[in-house]
Amino acid sequence: MSIATLPPIYSYGHELDTDSSLFGFLRDSSDAAGDFDELRVRLANDGYLYLPGYLDREEVLGVRKTLTDRLAEQGLLHPDRPVFDGVARPGNRTSFKPDLARENPKLKELIYSGRLISFYTDLFEAPIRHYDYTWLRAVGPGRGTNPHCDIVYMGRGTKQHMTCWIPFGDVSFELGGLMILEDSHQKSDRLRSYLERDVDEYCENKATQVEKAKKEQWVFSGSLSHNPPVLRESLGGRWLTTEYRAGDILTFGMNLVHASLDNRTDRIRLSTDSRYQRASESVDERWIGANPPGHTLAGKRGRIC
Repeated sequence: MSIATLPPIYSYGHELDTDSSLFGFLRDSSDAAGDFDELRVRLANDGYLYLPGYLDREEVLGVRKTLTDRLAEQGLLHPDRPVFDGVARPGNRTSFKPDLARENPKLKELIYSGRLISFYTDLFEAPIRHYDYTWLRAVGPGRGTNPHCDIVYMGRGTKQHMTCWIPFGDVSFELGGLMILEDSHQKSDRLRSYLERDVDEYCENKATQVEKAKKEQWVFSGSLSHNPPVLRESLGGRWLTTEYRAGDILTFGMNLVHASLDNRTDRIRLSTDSRYQRASESVDERWIGANPPGHTLAGKRGRIC
């Protein structure tokens, strides 16, 4: 699809200008899928690697079935439509569903063994480990995710870990996949005050923040903006995205600004975020163990402000 034939593109309720100077498509790195020297060069230059068809499509769709079956069991899918299609039950709004990843051996096998582990081992040129927590999203019709960088949610260990975004099904522009802000990984100086924050830190000497922490709430949400067009205008670059297919992966570092398109269909968009790092480097304690504490009270950290 060319930019000239794009449908209207929305992110967080805002229509994106799809002029070629403001909007574009992700660079396809499947031509270098086995050349890790070249992949590292592209990662440094672009801030991301998009690898269409890197995973076995049928295996990915097999995992999708486990997810849609669970959504159906929970009453979240339209009762008169095929379960595998993932059509949302009218009136229900889903977004973040990490429970779908628990006790899901097919999912864990796909993202924490085999080809992905080999990929990150070769990319890091070292033994690697993954976070034990799996971010699973079941994004129903409505707004997608607003712009942010991952470091503010998981920056207590190494800063060199990477996210892998995997769609479990084909994702059209209307269904709303991930988008990244071009060259934003090179804007760390401009974003320094944001990138140094931690969503689970709070001021021990401020009663309102202490109360929020006790309720497992954030003082700082981690959002960089609620307006993707204005953010793009401020930071420069283009918003880059594509239409994804089951089997694709998109991987990037912690300082890359990204968001998602809005879901303008009646279906649920299924995807995971999984994280990988060198085994020799420190790890964020919120995301490891049999029951990672995550953003609960156990993951909060107080400081004097």
